Amino acid sequence: MAKVEKSKEKEKKPTTRREDSEFEKKLVEVRRVAKVVKGGRTMRFSALVVVGNMKGLVGMGIGKAAEVPEAIEKATAQAKKNLISVPIDNTTIPHNVIGKFGKASVLMLPAKIGTGVIAGGSTRAVVELAGIKNITTKIHGSNNKINCVRATIDGLSQLRTKEQVAALRGKSVEEI
Repeated sequence: MAKVEKSKEKEKKPTTRREDSEFEKKLVEVRRVAKVVKGGRTMRFSALVVVGNMKGLVGMGIGKAAEVPEAIEKATAQAKKNLISVPIDNTTIPHNVIGKFGKASVLMLPAKIGTGVIAGGSTRAVVELAGIKNITTKIHGSNNKINCVRATIDGLSQLRTKEQVAALRGKSVEEI
């Protein structure tokens, strides 16, 4: 019986590893934040992490803890909970879109093959982890990294393929 239990344990371990390796993560920003209390300031760390599988799934999370590694772990766990699906049309996005969050807005334009990712730092992390290879972006308004990442995810969530639009209208793709 002990051999059977060990074999079951061995089967379980690789599946958890595969789930971890399925997503890539990028640490976009770490901030030192302070809470002012009666006895002085308590210092903590806030981490912004973006995760994606390079195949159309991407998410972001923010974690706060007393130590940086703990904050990154919390942010990664939250990012995996907040995944969105991004339609990719031959290595680029299907159409122009503007994502907004707060005062930050991100204009995203499809690009020809070979253009590459033309994007700012925080927007670049989201777009690359979503699996988009050719895109042009421009950040307008606030360049706060958290707001830019959220605006980018908002824009990517607005994307629709031709098939999705045709299904919503009750028509065929050729009619559109």
